Amino acid sequence: MTLLALALVLTSALLHAIWNLFAKRVSGGLPFVWLFSTVATIIYTPVLILSIVHDPPRLGGMQLLFLAGTWVFHGAYYLLLNRGYRVGDLSLVYPLARGTGPMLSTLGAVVLLSEHPTPLAIAGTILIAVGVFVLTGDPRKLRAAGTRGAVTYGLLTGLIIAVYTLWDKQAVSALLITPLMLDWVSGLGRMITLVPFAVRNWGEVRNAWRKHRLETFGIAILDPLGYIIFLTALSFSPVSYLAPMRQVSILIGAVLGARLLDEGHAPRRFAAVSAMVVGLVVLALG
Repeated sequence: MTLLALALVLTSALLHAIWNLFAKRVSGGLPFVWLFSTVATIIYTPVLILSIVHDPPRLGGMQLLFLAGTWVFHGAYYLLLNRGYRVGDLSLVYPLARGTGPMLSTLGAVVLLSEHPTPLAIAGTILIAVGVFVLTGDPRKLRAAGTRGAVTYGLLTGLIIAVYTLWDKQAVSALLITPLMLDWVSGLGRMITLVPFAVRNWGEVRNAWRKHRLETFGIAILDPLGYIIFLTALSFSPVSYLAPMRQVSILIGAVLGARLLDEGHAPRRFAAVSAMVVGLVVLALG
């Protein structure tokens, strides 16, 4: 992995952490996701048009197929995650999804894309995944009664993360779809997919727009920008290295929010941070 790819993926992780802090301030559900997705689509549409005018894309059958797949897979991610939150706790579903996603991406990259990460890189991936789960969740909940549904949806969400990561990798590297176009289509698909949730909770949408307009614009700009930067790195770098490294955004978010000092379970959180930092270094060296 080159220094450029490392810089891009860490920048992407930083932007991901910042917009997630904005989202946490709002504490909105899928109606708010629809709101900032709509604003993002409006903001980035002129940018996409300028890009197309400057450098017209070659969109054959395979390119259109992959754009449609990106639409479907990213939409499915939000629907699965929302369903998981409805049947289980966020502190169980989210870390399972974000922890297993990179590991499944790495496995898929080895099997499907013939990537060959070093043993050192694999060790780094495992350390980051363990750190994600320990930092964001409570491992003891795995032993609690009635968690089967939450675990199932958490793992399914992790699987769809791996699917869209591998899919998008092929789109930008093999089919040369620009990261901007791929992300714009993904955002448009997310916006359309979540229309029913927005309509049923229109009061929540209006309230979020009235009270959190600044955060809405912040997320609408930073969320696509962070993924576009990640896709740019992905266009010339292995999935097995970049996918787990991007999860460091969770560590950055914890530091930016000063949560390690304010919340309990300090020993557990310190161990999680240590594992993620070591994993990041090992992955970079690998």
